[in-house]
Amino acid sequence: MSTKGKVVGVVANLVTIEVDGPVGQNEICFIDLKGEKLMSEVIKIGGKYAYSQVFESTRGLVVGTPVEFTGRMLEVTLGPGMLSKRYDGLQNDLEKMEGVYLKRGNYTDALDIDKLWRFTPLANVGDVVEAGDWIGEVPEGWIHHKIMVPFTFKGKGTIKSISAQGDFHVSDTIATVVDESGALHEFSMMMRWPVKVEVKAYKDKPRPFKIMETGVRTIDTLNPITEGGTGFIPGPFGCGKTVLQHAISKQGDADLIIIVACGERANEVVEIFTEFPELEDPRTGRKLMERTIIICNTSNMPVAAREASVYTGMTIAEYYRQMGLKVLLLADSTSRWAPALREMSNRMEELPGPDAFPMDLPAIIANFYARSGYVTLKNGQAGSITFIGTVSPAGGNLKEPVTESTKKAARCFYALAQSRADSKRYPAIDPIDSYSKYLEYDEVVEFLDKTIEKGWVDKVLKLKDMLLRGKEARDQINILGDDGVPVEYHIVYNKSEVIDFIILQQDAFDKTDASTPLKRQQYMVNTVLSICDSSFKFDSFDAVGSYFKKMINILRQMNYQEFQSEEFKRLEGELGRVIDERRVA
Repeated sequence: MSTKGKVVGVVANLVTIEVDGPVGQNEICFIDLKGEKLMSEVIKIGGKYAYSQVFESTRGLVVGTPVEFTGRMLEVTLGPGMLSKRYDGLQNDLEKMEGVYLKRGNYTDALDIDKLWRFTPLANVGDVVEAGDWIGEVPEGWIHHKIMVPFTFKGKGTIKSISAQGDFHVSDTIATVVDESGALHEFSMMMRWPVKVEVKAYKDKPRPFKIMETGVRTIDTLNPITEGGTGFIPGPFGCGKTVLQHAISKQGDADLIIIVACGERANEVVEIFTEFPELEDPRTGRKLMERTIIICNTSNMPVAAREASVYTGMTIAEYYRQMGLKVLLLADSTSRWAPALREMSNRMEELPGPDAFPMDLPAIIANFYARSGYVTLKNGQAGSITFIGTVSPAGGNLKEPVTESTKKAARCFYALAQSRADSKRYPAIDPIDSYSKYLEYDEVVEFLDKTIEKGWVDKVLKLKDMLLRGKEARDQINILGDDGVPVEYHIVYNKSEVIDFIILQQDAFDKTDASTPLKRQQYMVNTVLSICDSSFKFDSFDAVGSYFKKMINILRQMNYQEFQSEEFKRLEGELGRVIDERRVA
């Protein structure tokens, strides 16, 4: 018999419930408000009282309202049919919602239970299987969606029967398995899994070693992220976080993209819904939405839904990773998830940390980021979740608690600078403040040596050093004036400008320059470094700027040309002649 209770206290969406039986942490319950079932999650238990966060508006909720507990945690439904879907944080299909405004207590099926899927078995009668093993597949869009033994299955089992190739609903039984105790289990093409429990149905989880190409030079060249790696993009409003996410989505080397709009303003969510589906997928030539799942919660929805949305996105990503796919998970923005945690913590009168955030905020963020990664499956295949979150610190303050906590968890830090955005230097990633800790991994260094060229990381560090020295020279010029410093300062500064304009800046509206393959990045880096390593002679500082601008213009035109085309080679020859004008042998 399920546990029941009644509401004894309401503070916004925190509800105190007096229970008549046992309840568990993170258990889901439904509050019956005049026939409307409001979903709620238990977040704290004390004696006979359970404190729960309600995922809906609590307007009109009164003391004495009956509550029924389900005995289950917050779960998502996993199976064929999730691609191209738009869900809310509770995995309700927003396309099935009626009316302009979402009605509380209105929940929809995550999967289409009436659709038939063409099932093809991958296992045979008598095979020994365990949780996460592939037993069949169905075509879902352009991928082969693997039908797996549910993650909830314990131990090993033997397949007693499995359906032949045919058309089935997601709820139809397609296999039966006898476990080690002799009990019979029936499996369909769908399963359920709690969102706050990591899926661990894999063999092992090695350190990421393989670079994930994004086509964005300032990321791939200076601060690469690995396949299965973690990164975050902090920056003030209007610095291009969303545009950068779109670029990474389009060009990133991933099979599947999951976008979590966590507490976004309504107009931003509308932009995601209307603009993202129109983006062209350069890999397939079709719409990018065909391999994308969007999960969103607007800022005017209850704060508890923001927390649910990020966990829902991660759980769906883990499900597809278990199929051997490369998943790119983007969350925009974790700055609105953290205040949701703060609000609930404050309402429960917990001891506050910095800026009134929960004391365990760093641990919560770290545990979430740790769920991404590169895994080896039990069948020898590999899958990965590459997670990139954005942070919108108030006033662009990168020292606030959310940014600092995320810095400790994420391996890549892409700091967007207001000054670069104001000067139209896009992407506005600050090359000095940003970093990638993956460049310190021996596995990554070895991969780059084999994939690009020997000693590539040394060249990257050299670029960063030149950018830093260029910044120092610029500061000296600004303080002392153009004629107050030696000519060499102007040369150092302008060499850093070559790196900035040619490597760091990129035109997202140009078909060629929007995405740069690693081989082309290697060529341009070597070209730029050859300029920076050259010595030039100038009689005065007046000639330095105009000379380097001439080189920058030629190099920028090269970025717009097809690699190694006739026009590219012509510009290359012109660049060589310009360099020889003032180069000292």
